[in-house]
Amino acid sequence: MRPRARGSRTLGGTRLISESAKLRDVTASARPFLVVITGAPGSGKTTLGWELSRLLHVPLANDGAEGAAILLAIDDDGRGAADSAGQVHVEQLLSNLPLGLALVDRDGRFLFANDAFMRVAGVQHEKLPPYPGDLVVPEDKAAVSDTVRRYAGGQSMSGDIAVRLKDQPDEAIALSIAGLRGFGSAAVLLGLKDNSEETKLKRQVAQATKMQAVGQLAGGVAHDFNNILTAIIGYCDLMLLRHPPGDSDYDDIQQIKNNSNRAASLTRQLLAFSRQQTLRPQILQLPDVVAEVSHLLKRLLGESVQLEVNHMRGIGAVRADPGQLEQVIINLGVNARDAMPKGGTLRIETKPVSPSDVRAMRSEILPIGEYALLSVSDSGTGIAKENLGKIFEPFFTTKEVGKGTGLGLSTVYGIVKQSGGFIFADSEIGKGTRFDIYLPTYSGSVSVLPSVKEEAVAPEPEEMWGNATILLVEDEDMVRAVAERALTRQGYVVETARDGEEGLQHFADGKRYDLIVSDVVMPNMDGPAMARKLRADYGDVRILFMSGYAEEQLRQSINLDNVHFLPKPFSVQQIAEAVKNALKK
Repeated sequence: MRPRARGSRTLGGTRLISESAKLRDVTASARPFLVVITGAPGSGKTTLGWELSRLLHVPLANDGAEGAAILLAIDDDGRGAADSAGQVHVEQLLSNLPLGLALVDRDGRFLFANDAFMRVAGVQHEKLPPYPGDLVVPEDKAAVSDTVRRYAGGQSMSGDIAVRLKDQPDEAIALSIAGLRGFGSAAVLLGLKDNSEETKLKRQVAQATKMQAVGQLAGGVAHDFNNILTAIIGYCDLMLLRHPPGDSDYDDIQQIKNNSNRAASLTRQLLAFSRQQTLRPQILQLPDVVAEVSHLLKRLLGESVQLEVNHMRGIGAVRADPGQLEQVIINLGVNARDAMPKGGTLRIETKPVSPSDVRAMRSEILPIGEYALLSVSDSGTGIAKENLGKIFEPFFTTKEVGKGTGLGLSTVYGIVKQSGGFIFADSEIGKGTRFDIYLPTYSGSVSVLPSVKEEAVAPEPEEMWGNATILLVEDEDMVRAVAERALTRQGYVVETARDGEEGLQHFADGKRYDLIVSDVVMPNMDGPAMARKLRADYGDVRILFMSGYAEEQLRQSINLDNVHFLPKPFSVQQIAEAVKNALKK
């Protein structure tokens, strides 16, 4: 009697379970196969050990609950409609992922690539080459082809290889490769990570680290030079006291002093780059600063370069040192002039920048906020792409030998950064260069904006002579000697010490002084440590610090109230004035 099928159902993604070991041998012999089971289907406890693509259950009993049944197991072995449909679903999934993924067949041809993969590879869908090796430089093509072939024919595994894409031949990128099984004709999964942002961030971090290291080096060099220049300028002053104008040696001595002062200006530029100079910020408007410096800039540019100035309305006030900001404009203007040997146009523009404008820029460096933009552009020769990342480094210059120190743009960089601003450079060979400086607008209340420069009233000459007792603490022999002679000549009684410990020993021996003139950075015990000890043990001692480093950099290390500061290098007149002011307290 032929059994009648009461109904059927399809169970996908299940395991066929049986208690009979003999059943394994029977079912393993053919596909598709029939299995007759007495009892309820799925009641066994032994797993056959493979997964079926489809399982068709036809109950033979009338009630459909107990009794015999027919199970039809269909395995397409990766070549049927089930796997084809599965591959379509996989491709749909991969299309929506942000990761760059692609499918490759056993012959190494592309089957599918999502948008992220195309973007990272730098190609469009209609221009996708047939093989993955066609995306990389010729040197890496063989390695990609061999790796894809090995992963397609071997066991299921995954790994990464470093390749260079054709549109990015200078940067290595990781190509992830994984072998696939059971995905139809797809045999290999490729992955490319869009690391452009990561690479950009690494470059920015590396550039910032390099600039910080160079800045520390520049600050140290400036400190050492300032000590040397202090001695040179000081001895020149002492010699000029014995050789008045008209003396045969006067002009030579004056020339030495003038060149020493020029060297001192270079050290100030180094301190500006390393953001270690002392600024005197004011609340001001950028158009006022540009107007103040325009007259001088026109003379520096000459007749062949035309100056164009344009100001937009609504520019907020900024907080910056007006003198240093003028130095920024002059340095950029002089560089632009040198880039236009046959003449051209220098444009200076100022305009407000709103938070929405910053968002539209999509800059990872510039924080969202309100800024006042100072833009300086020229129509000169431009800067090569390979040099654009180095222009703010000290002593780097593209000018001919003898026509530049390489400190102009580094000074601009230091002033802008120390003022809390940001500077960006954009250039193209033959089309000129543009510098954009973003200074944050001042958020405090501004009632009256002071003028950029106030006419200085010449002070009346003041008598520099004195009779106070001074302890001079300085580790550099030449600086200590010239300072001692300068102060002794003014009538002061001067005793010296080589470091802080020796200075404390003078007080321990019972000596007392009206003023302590001390260097800041010294071996064994520095000036601030000595000053704190003196004030703790002997009361409010007058202190005048002097240093080749800038006051701004030493503010945290000094951390003392009621102290005076004298930057190096200084002249005989300057140290006399500083001592006189410190003794007025």
